[in-house]
Amino acid sequence: MKKVICFGELLLRLSPRLNGAWIAEHQMPVYIGGAELNVARALARWGLPVGYCTALPAHGLADEVISFVREQGIDVSAIRRSGERIGTYYLPQGADMKAAGVIYDRAYSSFWNLAPGEINWDEVFADVHWFHFSAISPALNAQAATVCLEAAMAASRRGITVSVDLNYRAKLWQYGKQPIDVMPELVQHCDVVMGNIWAEQQMLGIPVPASLVDAKEACLEQSWQSSGEILRRYPRCRQVANTFRFDAGEGGIRYYATLYDGNASYVSPEQQAATIVDKVGSGDTFMAGLIYGNCQNWWPQEVIDFAAAAAFNKLFIYGDATTSSVEEITKAHNNYVY
Repeated sequence: MKKVICFGELLLRLSPRLNGAWIAEHQMPVYIGGAELNVARALARWGLPVGYCTALPAHGLADEVISFVREQGIDVSAIRRSGERIGTYYLPQGADMKAAGVIYDRAYSSFWNLAPGEINWDEVFADVHWFHFSAISPALNAQAATVCLEAAMAASRRGITVSVDLNYRAKLWQYGKQPIDVMPELVQHCDVVMGNIWAEQQMLGIPVPASLVDAKEACLEQSWQSSGEILRRYPRCRQVANTFRFDAGEGGIRYYATLYDGNASYVSPEQQAATIVDKVGSGDTFMAGLIYGNCQNWWPQEVIDFAAAAAFNKLFIYGDATTSSVEEITKAHNNYVY
């Protein structure tokens, strides 16, 4: 079977209840996550061989974290033991990763301190078919960006499919570089790009009219224009996927996604819900669905339908990663659509 390797920082998410509840109750839930680990966990749950590459300190707490990752069915042999701390962030319960509520505590973590040349990519990529990373890692510092470039170039030289999730985190990118200064060089080595039209504007300079309205037809047209421009600028890229997630009412959501492969355009069914449980990890689950469908050699419409269904399904699951099987996601999607 085709093996996937995901590269990025493992994070501890501390999720307090606000208005003093976390202080009064003397407790704060802790979730093991990180965008790329969330992708790996989904793929492992769906039966794909997957490994995870990151850096963690050599102490007992990190040992327990690695044991947890291994128990999810993920190959942890590529985890580098170095540095002194695990990256963390605080996200109050009910908040969105893109909102102002997130507080990062990632500086000088083991991953933050990774330097070029420290990871033997020839060993990491042995028997690997697909390499995935996200725009969160190069947002940490210039050194991390260089390590991502080193990895993407090593993978592309081997003929490995390379994917990137253009996650934009406004509170990162604090080292004197903007995404547009860094991401285009990385995307030059990518076969599959996932994001949304606004992230593509922020990171790749793909224009989106300020007058664009929240109307589906207008958003779809812009998605095709942005996707086509990415394929034109980045000849290696063969597939662009965009997600559209809009708030609806009090706590509700509208969700759909697109896929463009240079030959045809594909749109998932639109899904809506009046209430959701947890937004964290929905985009990562979408990325996992995109990888999974491609590794199964599915027709593009099947790929985007499953990826969108998996992402929508994650909105009703607490925690950073999906716990649903392929069969459960497919059944829920069919019940919703048909």
